Amino acid sequence: MAALAAAVGSAMLIGSRPASSAGSEARSVAAQIAHQLDGLERTGAAQPATHDAELQELITRTAPGSGERAEVLAQAGALAALAQDRLRVDAFAQQLRAWPNPATHAQATLALAYVEGQFFYKGQQDVREARKVLAGIDAEPLRKAPAADLIRVHNLRALVRMDAGELDDAIADGHHALRLAQGLGQSWRVAQTLTQLALIYYRAEQPDRAKQTVAEAAEQAALDPDPILIYKLQTIKGIIYSRDADTSTAQRALLAAVEQASQAGAESFSAQAMANLSDSYLHSGKFARALELAQAALPLARKTRNLNAEITARQNLGLAKISMGRVAEGKIDTRAAITLDEQQGATTGVTESWQELGEYLERAGDLTGAIEAHHEYRRLIDQVLRDDTRKAVLEAQERYDADQRTKEIELLNRDNSLMAEQIRARDLELELWASLAGCIVVTSALMVLFYKRVRRTNEALASSNAKLKIQSERDPLTGLANRRHFQSAIKELAADGKLDGSLFLIDIDHFKRINDQHGHAAGDTVLVEVARRLRSALREDDLVVRWGGEEFLIAVKAREPAFAQGLAQRLLDLIAAPIHHGGQLIPTTGSIGFASFPLAPNELRLEWERAIDLVDTVMYMAKAHGRNKAYGVEHVDAHDEQELAQITAAVEPACHAGRLRLVALQGPVGRAESSEVRP
Repeated sequence: MAALAAAVGSAMLIGSRPASSAGSEARSVAAQIAHQLDGLERTGAAQPATHDAELQELITRTAPGSGERAEVLAQAGALAALAQDRLRVDAFAQQLRAWPNPATHAQATLALAYVEGQFFYKGQQDVREARKVLAGIDAEPLRKAPAADLIRVHNLRALVRMDAGELDDAIADGHHALRLAQGLGQSWRVAQTLTQLALIYYRAEQPDRAKQTVAEAAEQAALDPDPILIYKLQTIKGIIYSRDADTSTAQRALLAAVEQASQAGAESFSAQAMANLSDSYLHSGKFARALELAQAALPLARKTRNLNAEITARQNLGLAKISMGRVAEGKIDTRAAITLDEQQGATTGVTESWQELGEYLERAGDLTGAIEAHHEYRRLIDQVLRDDTRKAVLEAQERYDADQRTKEIELLNRDNSLMAEQIRARDLELELWASLAGCIVVTSALMVLFYKRVRRTNEALASSNAKLKIQSERDPLTGLANRRHFQSAIKELAADGKLDGSLFLIDIDHFKRINDQHGHAAGDTVLVEVARRLRSALREDDLVVRWGGEEFLIAVKAREPAFAQGLAQRLLDLIAAPIHHGGQLIPTTGSIGFASFPLAPNELRLEWERAIDLVDTVMYMAKAHGRNKAYGVEHVDAHDEQELAQITAAVEPACHAGRLRLVALQGPVGRAESSEVRP
């Protein structure tokens, strides 16, 4: 910094020196600034306070409208975005919007997109808004901006598209950034881009390609290493190898990430690395080690205000305690982590945390706590699915409306052109009274033509809206009805709001294990085949719904308990046949909860939402008692919904007291483990 200050100070004496000397000195200053900015970009947010101070000083040393000023604002704005400091982000963005120099306008435009994209993606965790910002970049800045700026934006857009599920586009962005990085000849940029590309391949279910790419990244990083680059590389490597049956490679990588973060003095990264490693040990059953790492990560995360690391550490701390028999303590820690997630508005993370808590409590034998956690998970997953469905429908309608408006404007312009030509022709022919009748005929014909076109447009709009409604009510993977359709169709079984008929809630057992061991493509195959088997067991007027994830809901008009039991047993048997995928036989079973309404013996009638809650509870009982089972409600000693709620809040005691009687059905046992299919 002292050398840089001297150079800048000397530049003020340009008037007393030859022009060639002044130009050489200016280039030297620019080169020093560029080198310093490269160093700051490499280390990222490892030491945010120090980096921010350096960037603030550089703002005063760079000229307004210069490329160097745009670069400084991009990096300073990104740090403010990570800190969720909206005021500073807006201040930097305002400077970039009011950019004074047309020659560097493309660079400022990309810097603005980068800062706002980082704020929404990293700061607010709002993938949709980040996607809109980065998708809205004009083609001109993408042609004219410097390569380093393009690499940064393409890498960020790749991450956003990955999280949005646009994996092909994410890979394309990653490869574009890689070509640019290779063109610059900077090994560290190539290594960073390859590391991120490896993560995208992993998310795209291409584990071999992901491992190959992370190995290439390691080769490039070795040419120009630094602790933060190695930290990122080892973290992604740990994630990529986490699905292997032998988790030792993943754990070694995550341990190396901890060491590199410590070596760099990056306390925030150290907290995150230890929390990640704790998670790895937790899932491999090394609970004492997971607890030790979580306890070390927690105070460091609080000190550096790394909320994500604090949440991960808190969650792992609680789950490790539950697994070690300290259930009451563990529930307190895990719920504290969930509360922190709720304060961030991270509904998806909260949902997954409740689900994970339920699984650990179930294994620890706390069935009451597991059911409570499952109810919270169910409540939130319903909200997430409703929100996602509503957003998807609104976005589809917005796209259609925009297309339709464009078509209507084009049609109107064509019609206006025709009308303008007709007016000019009429003016010329006013003197010829004999042609007046012809003008009237032509004008009438044009009006008829316009009317027909408008009618066809309205018919196309109605047809497209009908197709949109059908698409919005079907699950695209299985072809089954989705929740949106169910909410309208259920009215036939609950005309007065109270359900008459039988409900079945089916959950595919150990579905996450299927995804982890065989890949998400195999998981999709299982979902499609289970959906086909369920349809085959039902009548045409029965309703089968993809309820969410690996769950299916069936509603039938029959209310006889004997019929419901027979159908539940048939469904168990159908689901339990192994499923073929890619030369493998995947063993599959399901857990089912079912009931017929009104409930015996008091003919208790329920609203359909409460009915689903009840079958969900008994389905969870089937899972908790070994899976591959169906539990059905045979008898409930309740006269109203309040008494029923008391019973379902403590299912096991209610069963022992005789207030709740369940029928238990067993699926086929002794199925073979997954194996290769040989000709």
